[in-house]
Amino acid sequence: MLIDGKSLAAAERAALKSRIAALAARGVRPGLAAMLAGDDPASRVYVRNKARACEETGVRSEVHEFPRDVSEGALLERIAQLNASREVHGIVLQLPLPRPLVAERILPAISPAKDVDGFHAANLGALLQGHPRFVPGTPAGVMRMLEHTGVALAGKQAVIVGRSSIVGKPLALLLLQKDATVTICHSKTADLAAATRRADVLVAAVGRAKLITAPMVKRGACVIDVGINRMADGKLCGDVDFDAVKEIAGSITPVPGGVGPMTVAMLIVNAVRAAELSLEQSSS
Repeated sequence: MLIDGKSLAAAERAALKSRIAALAARGVRPGLAAMLAGDDPASRVYVRNKARACEETGVRSEVHEFPRDVSEGALLERIAQLNASREVHGIVLQLPLPRPLVAERILPAISPAKDVDGFHAANLGALLQGHPRFVPGTPAGVMRMLEHTGVALAGKQAVIVGRSSIVGKPLALLLLQKDATVTICHSKTADLAAATRRADVLVAAVGRAKLITAPMVKRGACVIDVGINRMADGKLCGDVDFDAVKEIAGSITPVPGGVGPMTVAMLIVNAVRAAELSLEQSSS
């Protein structure tokens, strides 16, 4: 089974139409602001995809671009302005930032109520407690894809290769909430293949092209490939050797067209939710 992220993302956006209409009836249009520093080509593509998804869904979008040598102070000043804006419900700081900027010094400035990426410590803490406000887009998208496959997660072995705070750790918490038995692997894991072969659900999220090969996969496993890597010939590939692993897996995501579209779709979901929460707060 090929898990088609494009069609699932389109369904997620379509499901938002009634919620956006309900907000419009009360005079509110969800607004998403993206901040882009530098000229990284991949970052530009991601921001363009987010803006296109907003347009398709009816969410107002704005992009704030900065030169590569932008100061930390300039970014913090713009975040403060966006935090105060009543038309902006969600703020996205596109990563990675150009050096010497440090994301950990800037991301906390985004209001938790507008942190639709779900990266703020307050939102990650809420997720840890089991009462999330905004779940990071990629883990949220992965969970929707697993739901689509019909995989019963309770009691299953889920193995995540990658321990980032953006994907690996939040996804582990979401899988635990579904009663899966979760293993997180990383660069110091001894005998990675032995760990991945136990997985009923295997998620690769490390950014190493074709790291996961067919002998590392349990027959019939659900394989989710989060990685996006550009090869020497310019083509994109994931962290999974797709052509080989698809012969072993029960279901698998392609790259491109798999997790990527779902990440963007779940960001839009969060932006709409931010608008709804803002309206609730102003009404109370």
